[in-house]
Amino acid sequence: MAKIPPDVGPKLPQIVVLFGATGDLAKRKLLPAFFRLATLGFIPKCRIVGVSLDAFDAEGFRALAKQSVGGHHERETKMEAWPGFAATLDYVPLAGGPSALKAAVDKAAEAFKGEGQRVHYMSVPPNAALSAVKMVAEADLVKGSRIIMEKPFGVDYDSAVSLNAELHKVFSEDQIFRIDHFLGKEPAQNILAFRFANGLFEPIWNRNFIDHVQIDVPETLDVGARAAFYEQTGAYRDMVVTHLFQILAFMAMEPPTALAPRPIGEEKNKVFRSLEPIDPAEVVRWQFIGYREEPGVDPESDTETFIALKCRIDNWRWAGVPFYLRTGKRMAEGQRIISIAFREPPRSMFPSDSGISSQGPDHLTFDLADESKVSLSFYGKRPGPGMRLDKQSLQFALHDTGLGGKVLEAYERLILDAMRGDHTLFSPAEGIERLWEVSTPLLDDAPPVKVYAPGSWGPQAIYQLIAPHAWRLPFERPWRKPDLVGG
Repeated sequence: MAKIPPDVGPKLPQIVVLFGATGDLAKRKLLPAFFRLATLGFIPKCRIVGVSLDAFDAEGFRALAKQSVGGHHERETKMEAWPGFAATLDYVPLAGGPSALKAAVDKAAEAFKGEGQRVHYMSVPPNAALSAVKMVAEADLVKGSRIIMEKPFGVDYDSAVSLNAELHKVFSEDQIFRIDHFLGKEPAQNILAFRFANGLFEPIWNRNFIDHVQIDVPETLDVGARAAFYEQTGAYRDMVVTHLFQILAFMAMEPPTALAPRPIGEEKNKVFRSLEPIDPAEVVRWQFIGYREEPGVDPESDTETFIALKCRIDNWRWAGVPFYLRTGKRMAEGQRIISIAFREPPRSMFPSDSGISSQGPDHLTFDLADESKVSLSFYGKRPGPGMRLDKQSLQFALHDTGLGGKVLEAYERLILDAMRGDHTLFSPAEGIERLWEVSTPLLDDAPPVKVYAPGSWGPQAIYQLIAPHAWRLPFERPWRKPDLVGG
């Protein structure tokens, strides 16, 4: 990677207090992210104090962190930098209490001669967040610090309002960063560029030209070690409120007055205020066969591992345009797409046997996977005599730019933004509470959960939900391979 511009990283040395430091998220994502940011020079001056229930000492934590970083094969990992990074790690068991935490943070600050910026990362379940916040307050580590809150932020409207109220007793809103790693992905941010930087698409981004929208995030993953956590949340709380609604806001919001945290936050909140309450009659909840045998799961569990729903935005731009959301575990394929279906021409001059409309409307599709891709499908004439039409597509992929190596992983980007105090990609209190508010009808009267076979695309009921339209996944024509693009 090229030399890091001086204005990209934080101005002050960083002291990170990582609660839940031995948990699944820390091992899979956070510790590798801190290691990469440090070794690439984004945060050259950093100390990390891990906090968790495990009775480790500093050396035990370093051994766990080394295993986590060394097993992180998704991105380039330069283990020759490990000794230097290991020296920045310390650990405090929760049993040590506020005094031990204060001592560890003060020790870390000594290396920076008092110039460090503290960042408290709450990689803990919602029911443990406030006790961790209380520990930070009792250790007198609040003033001038920032706090990153993991999802889900609450489990319903009342708990979200209560959590915000309790959090605001300790931290001001400008200190709080509620994280959603989907918004840290390069493709999600590219939606803003695509929408607002191109005169080709900005004028047609409304109900007059768009028929419906799909946000589709099926996963092949099992619940795995997260079964006990997942049992308390389910697919709706874990994915829809936290991730899919946030992506919906990027897709649906009005142009912000500036590419800055406050204007973007205001436009996202307008979308959430216009979102109609979720109608349980337009929701499909299912559970994969075998989920109830997972460790930590109730044998009679009513937790959904799959959900599909229709939602509507009651404003001038999107009146009458349905948004279809789908996500689930143990499905046939792992994908992350936004698919925008354009309205078809009001009248066709083509003969009935030309193939017009036989393959559905034109689509603009964003692939939100780390290797970003965009596709625009359209009808074109088949070469040869007569007038036969086939669906064609224009495709763009991140690797076409030759700049794929400059992309930060989602958690890396968001951690860096929080250290810099940039709220652009984080969720404000008002937006979170509004999403739980529109979710209340569903949470109060959820349709009964049924079962689906692992490795499938879910139940037949999802086709009734989206009719007369069709789900874009699975694709009839897969993405072109990199070696075939532009070849």
